[in-house]
Amino acid sequence: MAEQKKVRLVIERQDGPNDKPYEQAFEVDYRPGLNIVAALMEIQKNPVTVDGKKVAPVVWECNCLEKVCGACMMVINGKARQACCSLVDNLEQPIRLAPARTFPVIRDLLIDRSVMFESLKRIHGWIEVDGTWDVKDAPIQNPHTAETAYEISHCMTCGCCLEACPNVGPQSDFIGPSPTVQAYLFNLHPLGKFDAPTRLNALMEKGGITSCGNSQNCVEACPKNIKLTTYLAQLNRDVNKQALKNIFNK
Repeated sequence: MAEQKKVRLVIERQDGPNDKPYEQAFEVDYRPGLNIVAALMEIQKNPVTVDGKKVAPVVWECNCLEKVCGACMMVINGKARQACCSLVDNLEQPIRLAPARTFPVIRDLLIDRSVMFESLKRIHGWIEVDGTWDVKDAPIQNPHTAETAYEISHCMTCGCCLEACPNVGPQSDFIGPSPTVQAYLFNLHPLGKFDAPTRLNALMEKGGITSCGNSQNCVEACPKNIKLTTYLAQLNRDVNKQALKNIFNK
């Protein structure tokens, strides 16, 4: 009988927010179509390291398992990815898993992404709606911008772009590509455009659009292939126009 093929994972662990990280290696049985989330689930069933030590189960986060929620984002072989769509067959072994340290680590691979949601508050990342409309009276999306809005709306707030961006972290105050581009999305909305000055003015403040270094890393990292730098460039032009309006309206 052929020997069962194994998959080795080296996981960077951390027992708490203030604890020192360390590595542990695990092995799971290989099967076709195995992804990282499924491998972590196998480890959770029997958390024993390759040297036979029984340990606490690895902590991570996942929800949809369909590349929609963004919760399972982690650093896999040095790159920020979604664990649910990262197939073992496409990864070099040993597979190294680590938390996205652009964000505070809660435990093991579990991170706190609340900074992204706070940034959405900052750029007024919602539409002010007072009441509802019948279909015939509802605001109509501009068909020329609908395709762009649809693309940006795929953002999962997963944090891959922030993890990949060299301008996000303790070395900079940049709020990151994803929250910034969301301002562009809501400015395209037929009702959201009325609050465009609020969003653009927020992006003139510390950590806003001028902190983007245009490294292009975010485009490479985005699991939804959103053209982030294209929209950041357009948003930068809109911010400059708003700045001129602010000057002449004083």
